[in-house]
Amino acid sequence: MSQFFQIHPVSPQPRLVKQAVDIIRKGGVIAYPTDSAYALGCHLGDKKAADRIKRIRALDDKHNFTLVCRDLSDVGIYAKVGTVQYRLLKTYTPGAYTFILPATSEVPRRLVHPKRRQIGLRVPDNAVVQAILAELGEPLMSTTLLLPGEAMPMVDPDEIRDRLQHDLDLVIDGGFCDREPTTVVDLSEDVPALIREGKGDPEPFR
Repeated sequence: MSQFFQIHPVSPQPRLVKQAVDIIRKGGVIAYPTDSAYALGCHLGDKKAADRIKRIRALDDKHNFTLVCRDLSDVGIYAKVGTVQYRLLKTYTPGAYTFILPATSEVPRRLVHPKRRQIGLRVPDNAVVQAILAELGEPLMSTTLLLPGEAMPMVDPDEIRDRLQHDLDLVIDGGFCDREPTTVVDLSEDVPALIREGKGDPEPFR
């Protein structure tokens, strides 16, 4: 049975944030709000927790997790960022974008594309996840909360609790989220490539 924390979407309660991070560090899988839909997250180095997320979403081993980062200093540890990429990241983060970048050796091998050594990174504009990342001190390994056979991600924390309370360690109620997924942009080359249109404004990357 999962725990259920109501965390204020603008002024997250430090006590609850610390408890959430303790759950993550102990191998827990959480559902949490972002600036697009809700997401599933776990500790970066925890294979068992990642495997649980794969089971919840019925994902195969080819699925690429996203690293959810607090800011650009985190991004620079896990991705190779040139001058062009840095300027774009500085302009469009935090925001509802996922950026594909070349991975550094800090990224666990199982998280990157086996041939291209790339990783998806994002810096969400959401006070709850920002507070969690600040307390955690490292990125969350994450994926959108999109259940098997469904076209849209989950956005209602009460529904998430009802449907997944036996599969998760924690559901964070940070209010309703937007149903749109992130806009995905490939920054692995000097010229950005728009991969998917979502909540983040796609026009600058066309």
